[in-house]
Amino acid sequence: MRSKRHTQAGQALTSLILAIFRLNGRLLLAGDRLVAGLDLTSARWQVLGAIALAERPQPVAWLARNMGLNRQGVQRIVNEMRDEGLLELQPNPHHRRAHLVVLTKRGTDAFEAATRLQVPWVNDLADGVSLKDLATTQRVVAELCGRLELGLSGDADEGG
Repeated sequence: MRSKRHTQAGQALTSLILAIFRLNGRLLLAGDRLVAGLDLTSARWQVLGAIALAERPQPVAWLARNMGLNRQGVQRIVNEMRDEGLLELQPNPHHRRAHLVVLTKRGTDAFEAATRLQVPWVNDLADGVSLKDLATTQRVVAELCGRLELGLSGDADEGG
């Protein structure tokens, strides 16, 4: 039977998780404010970015998985942005029903405009934070994501 008490590492990770939740909320709010003038939200910007930065066009399910989001939520955003001319769906040679999502010229322009706003904002936010600390944080977050992805593919009560 597993312990009902946190280990020191478990308590430290719980504190980190709570801080990440707060950070996520603040990032979403700041992102919404940053791109509001472009008729975007953080969620729409995130989807645009996932499409723009992908090595090749992907179906909605792949985009959602790569972003760590549910397919239905991403599908809703894709549908809205398709209706507004930011995205289009193209035939997928590997799957008849899972179309590939691609940016239109308007979508590319919106993503590039958001990036132009983001660069000075993120540079200011990063000012005074050491590159070493940022690299360590990125590695820890990537490690935790990897562990969670492994756990999501199996029984969460087993191992690890």
